[in-house]
Order: sequence, then C-alpha cells, then structure tokens
Amino acid sequence: MNYLIAGGAGFIGSHVAKRLFKEEPEAELYIYDNFSSGREEHLGDIRGSGRVHIIRADMKDADRLTEAVKGMDIVYSLASNPDIAKAVSQPDIDFWEGTFLVNNLLEAMRKNGVKKLLYASGSGVYGDVGATVTDEDFSPLLPSSTYGASKLACEALICSYCHMFDMSAAAFRFANVVGPNQTHGVGFDFLKKLSENPAELEILGDGTQSKSYIYIDDITDALRTVERKALQGYTYYNVATLDHITVTEIADITARIMGLAHVEYRYTGGDRGWKGDVPVVRLDSEKIRKLGWTNRYTTPQAIEMSVSSMYQGMKGEKQ
Repeated sequence: MNYLIAGGAGFIGSHVAKRLFKEEPEAELYIYDNFSSGREEHLGDIRGSGRVHIIRADMKDADRLTEAVKGMDIVYSLASNPDIAKAVSQPDIDFWEGTFLVNNLLEAMRKNGVKKLLYASGSGVYGDVGATVTDEDFSPLLPSSTYGASKLACEALICSYCHMFDMSAAAFRFANVVGPNQTHGVGFDFLKKLSENPAELEILGDGTQSKSYIYIDDITDALRTVERKALQGYTYYNVATLDHITVTEIADITARIMGLAHVEYRYTGGDRGWKGDVPVVRLDSEKIRKLGWTNRYTTPQAIEMSVSSMYQGMKGEKQ
C-alpha cells in the first residue's frame, strides 16, 4: 500500500504519518511538503525509516505533484494555510494555499488513475450561524471567511471529480484541532504572549467566543475509521467533541499551566477575534459516530494536554 500525505510534515499531517506508519507495517509513506510551516522533526523517529520518503516540493508545482502521485493507492490532502486570520491582510492566500492546491492534486490523481482521497476541510464551510447546531446537511452554506470559502470550494471540486472520474473521497469538517506540533491557534498564541509578558495577556474579542476543540489523536481516529469503513463515492463528516469552551477559559488553563497568578486580561473588544472569525461553533458529529468513532478526550482535556505539551516544548527550546 502506498500513501501520499500532502502536508505530511505539518501539524495534522505528521500525526497521520506516524499513525499510518504504526498501523500499516507494509505501507510506503510519501510525505509531500514545502516545509513552509511543516518540520521534519514533527515526524519523529519515523523519518529515518526506509518506508518513509520525504518529497520537498510545493503543490503549486503541478508536474512535480503529478509525478509524486504516480503509483499511490490513497492520498491524504492535509496542506493548507494554517493561519486563518492572515487572510485579513492577504485575501488571496486561501485560494493559492487551498483551492489551487486541491485542484492540482485532483488533476494529478486523475492523470495517474489514483482513486482514493481523504481531505481536511473545516467547520468554516457553515459560516456564522450562531449557536445553531449544524449537521452535515445544514444549508445554505455561507462561509464568512476566505478560509471557509476555500474549504467549501475544495469540497465542491472533490465531489465533482468523484462523480466525473469515478473517485472515492471523504471530506472532514473538523472542529478546532489541537495537540503537539501546533504552530498556530489560541493556545499557542497565549503561550507566546505570556512568555513575553507574564503579567498581562491580550485576548482578541471579548473572550466569550465558544467552540469545540478536538485532540489530534481523535482526528487521526476519525480519518482511519472512514478510510477503513466508508471510503466509497463522495461523503463528508463533521468531527467534533460534544462540548465547548470559551476563549477566557482557555486563557485560565494556559495561565495555570504556566504557573502564573493574577494575570491581567486585556480584551480588544467585540464578539470575535478578527474579520471572518466565527465566534460560536456547534457541530453535530452523529454521522461519523454511527461508524463507531467517538472522541476519547473532552474539549477541556484537549486544551489541557495541548497547552501542556506546547509549554514543555517551549521550555525545552529555551534550555
């Protein structure tokens, strides 16, 4: 079995690679990454294996990508812009680092007769619907960010290729994913800010933003569950915990883990962190749960573990 993991040295991709390496002892893994945010060290011990092949290339290079896809059995598409807020100052980033890349990948698969794809989408496809609990059939889908729009466009492209070229694919609308090797996100930002100024923490918005955060191991569980049981035709799944947490509560957890007391929180104001941010997200994940998947960790546990891991990593870098 040959796997291509696009974005395989990034946050989610590196965990997928390590999971596949462990569970598929006969598989060859091809890590395709431009290393803009990915790191070889994210792959840990598996990078020294003869079964793991690292391809340093950009998915914008259609010829290189087409060559890399040749002979693959399953493709994981996990490469995208990791900094959602960056589109405020660079509006085209989610097209060039999202939609364009998926278009190139689909064409590479079509040309090589590769039929199976798993794609990391996101909850941003639903837009800003407040506390409405959204299942996969919720409509209309009206993204409020270029990130969400790019993910929705990618889903549409993938769906059309499944129908026109007999591919099988699954899109995963993840809640906020957290865990080791994060390079962005609220917990990461809080750690960085408090390391620079332990007395004060700037919090974007009013701190009441409330979302589900899911631990990376639960994400790899979901991907593998669908790969094994339901990768037929085109389908799509919400992947989320059953609970949620506010930004202020994440700040409290971060300060506690760092051993900081009496931190002054300074809110920038407004109900969201930036233009395009969705302040409240509620995902119904019953569809994937019917396949036997369940989250092992709650949202508070996911935040606790991810912040602790990142904090230990930061302390190690300073030593």
